[in-house]
Amino acid sequence: MMTLKEKLRRGVPTIGTWLTLAHPALAEIAARAGFDWVAVDLEHSSITIRECEDLLRVLDLAGTTPLVRLTANDSDLIKRVMDSGARGIIVPSVSTPEEAELAVEAVHYPPRGRRGVGLARAHAYGADFPGYLKRLEREAVVVAMIENSQGVDNAQAILSVAGIDAYLLGPYDMSASLGVAGRLSHPKVEAAIAKVRDAGRRARKPGGLHVIEPDPAALRRRIKDGFGFIAYSLDTRIYDTALRAALKGLRSPR
Repeated sequence: MMTLKEKLRRGVPTIGTWLTLAHPALAEIAARAGFDWVAVDLEHSSITIRECEDLLRVLDLAGTTPLVRLTANDSDLIKRVMDSGARGIIVPSVSTPEEAELAVEAVHYPPRGRRGVGLARAHAYGADFPGYLKRLEREAVVVAMIENSQGVDNAQAILSVAGIDAYLLGPYDMSASLGVAGRLSHPKVEAAIAKVRDAGRRARKPGGLHVIEPDPAALRRRIKDGFGFIAYSLDTRIYDTALRAALKGLRSPR
């Protein structure tokens, strides 16, 4: 079976989803649904590092690739989530190639990187450090989120950094940085997305968007658009829309 890293390298479209609630049952359900990857979102949730490790454990054992979206491009946080068993990271607001390089270095040990060595869950608590070193090189994924005007301008340089495997666009933050907050179909936002997508094609790095609402038709459109790393909705939106759809039309208007 191909790893996520290999799928990205070969241009195989991958679809994941987002966890913002810390219950392990939700992680297991998402993993068993068949997503290529599932990301624990630390940036926009109240999930703690302790809860994150539990979710990573469930995702791993349930057979999907566990990723973590960080709160920031923080080498200490990267070390902790990688030690906890993340197979890769999604780094918010990458604006320069230097920031991309810092993220890659934080994932890898010297001489390639600068990550400190410790023995934790990822290393079978010390029982399989050599095996982890091999898995790290073979499987570790670093995804750069490009979500502001500076990142758009530097997209080609960011995506040319060795060790960056894919990108993810952040259209809401991007729209705000372009002065049209929340107007995702504004020509400025569409032009920025096209610029990053073109840079990704030149660098041969797949990328995509977060399809916020659980809409299969929108997901198919994004795949048709040529995106190869797509986040499909998130736990809260899937739960909310399913419940509302079930009740729609069953109650008389007040």
